[in-house]
Parts: sequence; structure tokens; C-alpha cells
Amino acid sequence: MKKVKISHEVPFCLLAKSREFNDYDYCLPHLMDEYKEYEDFFTTSKGMGRYIVMDNSLHELGEAYNTERLMYWVNTIKPDEFIVPDVWENYNESARNAKAWASVELPEGVMKVAVVQAKSLHEASLCVKLYRDLGYQKIAFSYGASYYNDVCPHPDKDFGKAIGRFMSINKMVENGTLLNSDRVHLLGTANPIEFGLYKNIKCIESIDTSNPIMAGIEKRLYYSLGLSPKPKANMNKYQDVSEDFIETEFIEYNVRKFREINGL
Repeated sequence: MKKVKISHEVPFCLLAKSREFNDYDYCLPHLMDEYKEYEDFFTTSKGMGRYIVMDNSLHELGEAYNTERLMYWVNTIKPDEFIVPDVWENYNESARNAKAWASVELPEGVMKVAVVQAKSLHEASLCVKLYRDLGYQKIAFSYGASYYNDVCPHPDKDFGKAIGRFMSINKMVENGTLLNSDRVHLLGTANPIEFGLYKNIKCIESIDTSNPIMAGIEKRLYYSLGLSPKPKANMNKYQDVSEDFIETEFIEYNVRKFREINGL
């Protein structure tokens, strides 16, 4: 398996430490409007030459962040990648957004990434083909799409979604919808053992997930098959916790174990 870049989102108190184990820094633009320390972190990362991926905050806000503010932060930070606005599980609206953003001029060196949004594997395949035709150089797949459970029915819905995403991507590789030369980002995960399944899928380039961090905050340790169920903790609730609240040895163990169990 080629080198896959990994980033784990962390609470503010661990931002500086995260540079020790993250291959790149994952930015949520709405937080830069809310917290000066978050803005300062990414300004410093940019100065250090760190690779930066900027999301559009759909997962955290329920809808993509304000377009004017997105453009402000893209022009200010100049991330290496920017995930253009998408609409949760809505192929038509996400396709419309992707068409509109394909012609938006961004700073030199900022690559646009489009997220596959769909209610079925068929729609997801159409999405991939459209994004490629529009000239997007990189495509992302979310972790929580409901159709993954249709692809892989399982009593454990989180496990089913993780395996369902893998099966969906694998099917697209097999039928030529996804090419070895494509560049794919995996947004989050419902079960951390998922990533070890992609060993022979050459188009997977990067992943981000806070799973080992959230499990560590809950004082839960990964075992050889990862962790189930998915941690209930989420970054919206724990973003500004103090370091005194966190037992960092749990997080450090899970981050190491995450790479180990997935062969990363």
C-alpha cells in the first residue's frame, strides 16, 4: 500500500502536539471565526510549510459554511486543498455546487476537492464521473452515508457503514468508475478497522478521522480489531476542553494502534 496521509482532529489544547503525529493539518473554517487560537494555529502551520486541507464544515454545521467566509479563509490561509461546499446525501444539489465552484478562481496552489453525496451506489458513481468531467483532481467520500448500509447490511450499523464504504469504492474500482490514477480522500470513519481494507486500492491518497482521539477522551483503548461501537464523544462538544481533562496516554496509544491495525 502506498503512503497514505493521515490526520486526526484534536481539541484546541492538543493542536500543537498534533503536529507530532498528523501528516497534515485539517482545518474547519468556521472555527477560525470563533477562536483566535485556532486561526493562529493554521497561520503558524502555513508559515511552517505544513500541508493544510480546509473543509467546508458541513459535518459540524449541518450545511456548508457561509460562502463569503469560506472565500475569505481560503484566500487568507491558502490551503493546499479546499473541499468545496456539498449537501448531505443530495446528489443534485452537490452536483450543482460542484459545477458552480469548478469555475471559481482560488489562489494559486489551492486544489479543489469535491465530496460524493448520494442516496445509492448508482448516484455515487454518477457523482464520481461528473466530478472528473468537471476537472476535479481529487474526490472525497464521507463516512456516514445511509446507502453504505444498503451495500453492507449488518446489525452493527457503524460496522456496516465502514464496510459498505469500502465495498462501494471497491466496486467502483472494479467497474472502472474509479481509476488507479484518481486521487481519493476518505472523510472520517464509522469503524477504525476500515482503512486496512484498502491495501490494494491505489487511488486512496488521504484520510482524516478523529476516532482514536474521541475514543481516548472517553478513556477507551483500541484493541486488535479497532473499537466498536463508535465513540459517542464528538469534537463539537470537546473542542475546548482543558488538557487536565484528557489522559493523553489513551490518545497516544490509540493513535499508534490505529496505524498498526490498518497497516499504515
